[in-house]
Amino acid sequence: MIVGVPKEIKNNENRVAITPAGVEALRKAGHTVLVEQNAGAGSGFDNQEYLDKGAVILPLASEVWEQAEMVMKVKEPLPEEYDYFRSGLILFTYLHLAPEAALTRALAESGVTAVGYETIQLEDDSLPLLIPMSEVAGRMAVQIGASLLEKPHGGKGVLLAGVPGVQPAEVVIVGGGIVGTNAAKIALGMGARVTVLDVSAKRLRELDDIFGGRLVTIMSDSYHLEQAVRTADLLIGAVLIPGARAPKLVKEYMVRQMAEGSVIVDVAIDQGGSIETIDRITTHADPTYVKHGVVHYAVANMPGAVARTSTLALTNVTIPYALQIAKHGIREAVSLNKALAKGVNVAGGLVTNQAVADSLGYSYTESLAALDAVREETGRS
Repeated sequence: MIVGVPKEIKNNENRVAITPAGVEALRKAGHTVLVEQNAGAGSGFDNQEYLDKGAVILPLASEVWEQAEMVMKVKEPLPEEYDYFRSGLILFTYLHLAPEAALTRALAESGVTAVGYETIQLEDDSLPLLIPMSEVAGRMAVQIGASLLEKPHGGKGVLLAGVPGVQPAEVVIVGGGIVGTNAAKIALGMGARVTVLDVSAKRLRELDDIFGGRLVTIMSDSYHLEQAVRTADLLIGAVLIPGARAPKLVKEYMVRQMAEGSVIVDVAIDQGGSIETIDRITTHADPTYVKHGVVHYAVANMPGAVARTSTLALTNVTIPYALQIAKHGIREAVSLNKALAKGVNVAGGLVTNQAVADSLGYSYTESLAALDAVREETGRS
């Protein structure tokens, strides 16, 4: 298979979908890898490193898209990339389609088979291609929040750890999954007081055991959530429903009760956001805005700021799946790997992820059925 890797064009997105090691793995398996010139520069990989492992360097993104049978990316395509879509193309990237009606429509109308990293799901319900970036984003949320609490950045002027004789900051984390757990780890390490809310009593027990009772765990309902939000110096949204739009759990009236200069970091923004006052996506170039006196951070590609770490962590988990698709073709790979089957979001003009279909009002089609239709139409796997 011909695998193409274009340079990411999202604002300050410095990650790249493949490392030189990934190129080597695909080349050893007999595949061709096309990499856009300087695609890896933001992550510290130069063109020569890719050439040394057998990649073909192309000067233009259009050449990569046009020649590739499978395009690997990091972030969802932007509107200026939609013209590259075509029937028979496999797109393997983070998609987050539930809040992206225009992208979903463009994928469906073009006939692209779109596989989302974030919806590949193992039998234990874990999301192996989302976990490393959730780990990164959860850890970043605290260090970003700590910085934003400083007065020059609009915060209330609170040191996360406090000092002897002065109480530390109150960090409230909504959601006890991978993001929430990693945020709690860093917040506790920095000396903050930490509260985690979740709807799962089982998960709260696990967190209590993991952290030896050093954090407060609370069952999440509107009453307890309002109480926790009111006293938070740093509020972190860490809610995820795989494939679906994030629920708006923290309501505007709750945010209004927060002290001026408090900070909200919503890690769920790439799925629409879990905070009602997060009404826009921000960028690394302009990451915050103030509403009701509270600093809001809503960058949808947080790990792009630590691109070297993020690229290495991401490609560790994506390359095995890419190798399966390249070896077998998408239809056969999906039939052999149930986790990969859940990753197919759009195929043959049909939406093949139930959560995406429900969020955007499409009919749902099982992925193998959609891929069978594609194979009948194109005569390819």
